[in-house]
Amino acid sequence: MPKLLQFFVLMLAGWLNRQQEDRIAYLREENLVLREQLGGRPLRLSDVQRRRLAVRGKKLGRRALAEVAGIVTPDTILRWYRGLIAKKYDGSARRRQGRPMTPQDVAELVVRMARENPKWGYTRIRGALGNLGHEIARNTVKRILEEHGIEPAPERSRRTPWKTFQRAHWEGMTATDLFTVEVLTLRGLERFFVLFVIELKTRRVEIAGIHPQPYGDWMEQMARNLTDAIDGFLRSARYLIHDRDPLFTRAFCEILRSSGVQPIRLPPRSPNLNAYAERFVRSIKEECLNRVVVLGESLLKHRHRRTRVPKFSGADASVGY
Repeated sequence: MPKLLQFFVLMLAGWLNRQQEDRIAYLREENLVLREQLGGRPLRLSDVQRRRLAVRGKKLGRRALAEVAGIVTPDTILRWYRGLIAKKYDGSARRRQGRPMTPQDVAELVVRMARENPKWGYTRIRGALGNLGHEIARNTVKRILEEHGIEPAPERSRRTPWKTFQRAHWEGMTATDLFTVEVLTLRGLERFFVLFVIELKTRRVEIAGIHPQPYGDWMEQMARNLTDAIDGFLRSARYLIHDRDPLFTRAFCEILRSSGVQPIRLPPRSPNLNAYAERFVRSIKEECLNRVVVLGESLLKHRHRRTRVPKFSGADASVGY
């Protein structure tokens, strides 16, 4: 190539290089002006804008980006590019489902076997399921029981479930509780407390007593009346369930024990353990007390004497005075 032509080529290349540098300098200055106009607030770029900057920035490289980039740092642009690559090779959308879940009816059968057979361990339950045609692993049985809060066989066999205890002593199981009645008297509206006892097997209810301000001595007398050897409602009972009301005093429980009735004090905040008594209170209030106005204490006690032992069948039946 002639030297004159080489000279002109070098001159043209230098001129083009200066043109590119001038354009880059202008764009950088323009970016600085725009950032000053934003007042230091960060730019909120869309995903499309990030993708465009990431593709262009990757071609320049970190060193060139450090000289050119003005909106974000080079590390940010390259991080966006790595994110694009990760999305390209993300196969989670095409990933197949893993091991199938245990059918719901099989899981319910595992729980039922564990609750009805406290001494059965994981292997015994697995064998019983195999006899029924359900093949599951021992660890699957363990996982199902842990999800339902059921302990392993050694711990489970040492503790009697509440339902099992009730079934074993259903014949002599009774429950007691108090509810309130608003009575319209000459002194105004007064609140009376009603003590009742329910026999769980027959659902027979005994209204033991009514008092405006029950106290310890009155409760002790009610215990004597209920455990009377001739006509006491609890003369054939073995257990009496009650909550943690302070009226169920130690003396009240001692009178019951001396007559052969074992009081069972329920844990705190456990109304479901005394469900029959709670359901009776709801029935007596919704079906009777909320529909009438009791005029005077004498009327309330008169109606109590007329229906001393009302009966109702089923947990959802209603009882009225």
